[in-house]
Amino acid sequence: MNHTLLISALLATLSLAACDRPSAPAAPAAPAAPAAPAAVPGPAGPQGETGSQGETGYQGETGVQGETGPSGDGTTVIVVPPEDAAPAK
Repeated sequence: MNHTLLISALLATLSLAACDRPSAPAAPAAPAAPAAPAAVPGPAGPQGETGSQGETGYQGETGVQGETGPSGDGTTVIVVPPEDAAPAK
């Protein structure tokens, strides 16, 4: 019953608001007073000096070369992904 009463009150409010109309036409607005002149900025000043150049970083050291791996025995191994694996994009 609470929902019925609430919905009825809401519908009554909306129907009354839909029928609302102004009782008298709005009066025309008075002409606006002229606006005060806006301040205009002057010309741009001279360009400033260029900043100093930053220092260059040094080259890092080269890593140690790895050893060569053992040679294979001539067989090939094929690894098949599982069925439920998502395809790579």
